[in-house]
Amino acid sequence: MSACTHISFVQNVEPHTDLGCEDCLATGGRWVHLRTCLTCGHVGCCDSSPNRHAFHHAAGDGHPIAESFEPGEDWAWCFADQVLFEPSPSGKGARAHV
Repeated sequence: MSACTHISFVQNVEPHTDLGCEDCLATGGRWVHLRTCLTCGHVGCCDSSPNRHAFHHAAGDGHPIAESFEPGEDWAWCFADQVLFEPSPSGKGARAHV
């Protein structure tokens, strides 16, 4: 089993927006599912979305762990180590997002 070496990056953050992927909203893009960066609160779209903004945020900003923004889901993913956290290390449980 792989271990995540980035757990220290997890902060007590709130999503920047409840409206959708920040980058897609700015460019007129579309998303499938959303992820919240657990280092800064950036809301980006998943790897199934055309622009994969959560992945690009993790790689470009060095914020490797993002949790699901989807209602009823309580998990997170470390892009750098490719480790799944279930439940999310944020300790906030499955948040209900608008």
